[in-house]
Amino acid sequence: MSGSEAASGRRLTPVTPENFDAAVAVKVRVDQERLVAPVMKSLAQAYVYGEAAWPRLILDGDRVVGFLMAFVGIDWHEDGGSDLRSGLWRLNIAVGEQRRGYGRFAVEQVATEIRRRGGDRMFVSYHPGPGGPEVFYQGLGFKPTGESAGDQSVAVLDLY
Repeated sequence: MSGSEAASGRRLTPVTPENFDAAVAVKVRVDQERLVAPVMKSLAQAYVYGEAAWPRLILDGDRVVGFLMAFVGIDWHEDGGSDLRSGLWRLNIAVGEQRRGYGRFAVEQVATEIRRRGGDRMFVSYHPGPGGPEVFYQGLGFKPTGESAGDQSVAVLDLY
């Protein structure tokens, strides 16, 4: 964490029984609900995917401002491990907390975790089109791969 992040109190913390209710209370704007799954679904997937999922609350001081979930070492094509990838699976910044740098902070923290685990690329998928996060991710350096994951576009960020 950089000095400015430490000074501002921004940090990630695991989801625990003590903060579970605060985690599932994180809601995005109504117009964004079609773009990102609710935290409850992410936590269910984290349970199912076990060690491959990395769910975290985004805090500013003691205030919950969002939720993220990364994935680590997922077999992207489900063909026996020939294309293992890591990246950002979900990013939910709470209503009233957006446009304050929490999304950028979250992406940077996921990149740090992927590097810590030996990765050199970070993937993300998102719904393309108006109101979607494509411009946000491109502004952070993500480049479209030309792939899709369901109805989402896939982008990658080199971490070296």
